Amino acid sequence: MMDHAHDLACVREATDRLLTAVATMDNASLAESSRLPGWSRGHVLAHLARNADALVNVLQGRPMYASAEVRDADIERDAPRPLEVQLADLRDSAARFQAAGEAPADWTRTVELRNGVTDSASRVPFRRWVEVELHHADLGIGYELEDLPAEFLERETGFLAERFSGNPDVPQTRITDGTRAWTTGRAADEPAITVTGRPAELVGWLAGRRDGAALKVRGGALPKLPPL
Repeated sequence: MMDHAHDLACVREATDRLLTAVATMDNASLAESSRLPGWSRGHVLAHLARNADALVNVLQGRPMYASAEVRDADIERDAPRPLEVQLADLRDSAARFQAAGEAPADWTRTVELRNGVTDSASRVPFRRWVEVELHHADLGIGYELEDLPAEFLERETGFLAERFSGNPDVPQTRITDGTRAWTTGRAADEPAITVTGRPAELVGWLAGRRDGAALKVRGGALPKLPPL
């Protein structure tokens, strides 16, 4: 069962780490490429701010984004802003998300995200935590997947394994860090492939941030995963 209050606290801590790190940047470094193809660091920060507002929309029963085109246009519009403006927007949008998350609500209700995806309202804070942690690493400013909290790595591995579960394009796969295990991919009597690695490497592969070269694979080739 999801603990939305716990996850909101984790979002706040992750956001504080992000804001502290971004405050050490300058306008020149903000304009440099991030680790996401085609996006500068400014694009990443603009996306994080707009995602916070989008998840406020979700929690308050509105469409997450007006449209995919509006979402993309807002990111392009906000990406070139100077550092002090980016920081203020990150801080203010994060505060709006926290306020929406702390308002009295039925956390068992179903909410709608992008592209018709639905989920429990209780999982929205975790989804925001994912955005903040992974995109912090995407900035390429010294925060790596290995720096992510152990709880986050474990839960994100399970979250992504669940996301690919039943996908006909992903072979039945057992994922393990040596102590815990998850199953994903299309249904089968027994997993045909076992993927073993450190938590950060597993998350990197599942989230499309690493190629999986550091993982050990038995029973076949490392599965090619669809984009998130």
